[in-house]
Amino acid sequence: MTNPSSFSVILVEPQLGENIGMVARAMWNCGVRDLRLVNPRDGWPSKTARAACSGAGVVVEATRLYNSTSDAIADLNFVLATTARTRDMTKPVFTPETAAKEMRGRAQSGASIGVLFGKESSGLDNDDVALADGAITVPLNPEFTSLNLAQAVLLLSYEWFKFEDQTIPYELQMPDDTRPANKQELLWLYHHLEQELDNTGFLMVTEKRPIMIRKIRNMLARAQMTEQEVRIYRGMISSLVRKRRPSDAFPGASED
Repeated sequence: MTNPSSFSVILVEPQLGENIGMVARAMWNCGVRDLRLVNPRDGWPSKTARAACSGAGVVVEATRLYNSTSDAIADLNFVLATTARTRDMTKPVFTPETAAKEMRGRAQSGASIGVLFGKESSGLDNDDVALADGAITVPLNPEFTSLNLAQAVLLLSYEWFKFEDQTIPYELQMPDDTRPANKQELLWLYHHLEQELDNTGFLMVTEKRPIMIRKIRNMLARAQMTEQEVRIYRGMISSLVRKRRPSDAFPGASED
């Protein structure tokens, strides 16, 4: 079974060593390391590629050289071709996101995966696209769809990488000394704030009061506060009214 954490990037007739180096950098940013070159114009190995890879030497050193596209993909089970143009071929067309999902599923089942990228000046020719199982087209400004080689590789590599990214969603990240506020704590906050707004006359228009309360509660709910933030918020309310009258003994009130 192939390693499902990587796929093969095949550059067909790349023209500049600097671009190959930047492709290696984009790949390694996303943990992709299998780079294959088909007839690079300036030969291989390349000092300019090494200089441009910015620390992605692990990719450059392992790069493999091939004489033809068919040789470069011979050991692969599923290959997609990147293209910005409509071709006179019947093939499934993927976006980078859907391509990554398809590739991940196949890799998890043991398939070896590869993506073809064409030369900087003209992309892949029809014979290369014909060898692929499908095409990848990036939805971009229809008046300007041109991407440089490293940008195209980064888009695909990033979409692939996202499937194994373990970053905790932002709403779950919080210090160990707190937790998400429960509904009772939020209701205490709502009642506390609403009573003070009644006392100041902010909610004095009777017919508008229910609408205003709903809007205020909805605004506070979107903040997704922790219980600590609720206590701080209630402490601020108490502080603002302290000079006007003694603090109210609301359930769960805090001076924090």
